[in-house]
Amino acid sequence: MDYLQDYLARNEGQMLDQLSSLLRIPSISAQPEHRDDMAACAQRWAQLLTEAGADEALVMPSEGNPIVFAQKQTDPSAKTVLVYAHYDVMPAEPLEQWKSAPFEPVVRNGHLYARGADDDKGQSFIQVKAFEYLVRSGLLRTNVKFLFEGEEEIGSPSLEAFCRQHKEMLQADVILVSDTSMLGAELPSLTTGLRGLAYWEIEVSGPCRDLHSGHFGGAVDNPANVLCRILSHMTDSDGHITIPGFYDDVKEVPQAERDMIAHIPFDEETYKKAIGVKMLAGEKGYSTLERNSCRPSFDICGLWAGYTGEGAKTVIPSKAFAKVSCRLVPYQDHRRIEQQFAHYVKSLAPDTVTVRVTPLHGGQGYVCPIDHPAYRAAEAGFEQAFGRKPLAVRRGGSIPIIATFEEIFGVKSILMGFGLESNAIHSPNENMPLSMLWKGIEAVVGFYLNY
Repeated sequence: MDYLQDYLARNEGQMLDQLSSLLRIPSISAQPEHRDDMAACAQRWAQLLTEAGADEALVMPSEGNPIVFAQKQTDPSAKTVLVYAHYDVMPAEPLEQWKSAPFEPVVRNGHLYARGADDDKGQSFIQVKAFEYLVRSGLLRTNVKFLFEGEEEIGSPSLEAFCRQHKEMLQADVILVSDTSMLGAELPSLTTGLRGLAYWEIEVSGPCRDLHSGHFGGAVDNPANVLCRILSHMTDSDGHITIPGFYDDVKEVPQAERDMIAHIPFDEETYKKAIGVKMLAGEKGYSTLERNSCRPSFDICGLWAGYTGEGAKTVIPSKAFAKVSCRLVPYQDHRRIEQQFAHYVKSLAPDTVTVRVTPLHGGQGYVCPIDHPAYRAAEAGFEQAFGRKPLAVRRGGSIPIIATFEEIFGVKSILMGFGLESNAIHSPNENMPLSMLWKGIEAVVGFYLNY
């Protein structure tokens, strides 16, 4: 790794100039007025990938923003790595909270500040520069493909169709993703699992209009009361979700992984204080870090009915609504859960009301076994760069496209992310420590040398 560190030291200025050229482009996918910026950013990535050593780098059309595809073939019989990333960024507002202009990158106190410095231009840059070093030093033994999209921050609406259309072109042995985070700068970690999601709106309808609660109270079933009774049945006293068949496809986390979770530094008192609660709660038999990452959950996300304005208005509402979600774990099919939930809700409803359950959003969970050869290679890369073996962690959030990749291509994704909580992604003053940029490149180089 001494040669790599010399290479980084000699090229640091040029690399920061190249990354800054990307960060100056306001590639905000959520705002239509930045459509030209999306195209410009895609073209800039194609240029940088060509300069890094790709045999070809193409800007290809999709149903939405353009997609960048590049590849380097070293040996037709060698393994192929597909690197996925995104070049779109979140809006920069509120602008007044930035200490410097969000699209004018600056280095302060060893950190590079700009929108996209971490998510995901900085992390994508780590992948490209590791690839560049391997090509120029003659150490690249695998074939490498790059897939950079411009719609991740708005849910990747065009990517699945693109992948299905170009399945053969994108086929690989493993997918490498740098768009996640670590537990800390001195506590390297690899994300091995993500939860899936199912989200619904429930509508309970009763009388044809709001009724006077004095004239009709006790004679008519109140939709708000019914909705509350239905929701109260969704979990039991041990925190288990009561939907019939809900746990049929839930697999226990291997003990080796539970042992790793147990070694993650976690202060329960600090955690409670940070979110302002007196006590924690959840499924019996599991730790807090297991409950919020590798076990399913049920939550009411919104609840409304009747009169909610100032003062009193004594009515029985004609309708009551709730928005609810389940975080799912790998192997649970969100489509199956959607049907099970709707059937269960309707089975709990009395004949005095009408219930409608509408699915609003869903996605599959994902898990990568820690004995997968590519995971082991990533683990070795982290250990070489950070001086310690990374912890395997599962995250409570969802990145549905990762499960879609597995469905389409039949291969695993390695979530080799270098973000930190202090990097403030999606927030004002997003940044990337320069030290993490260089260590990230070292870790990715280590991945390739060990894969």
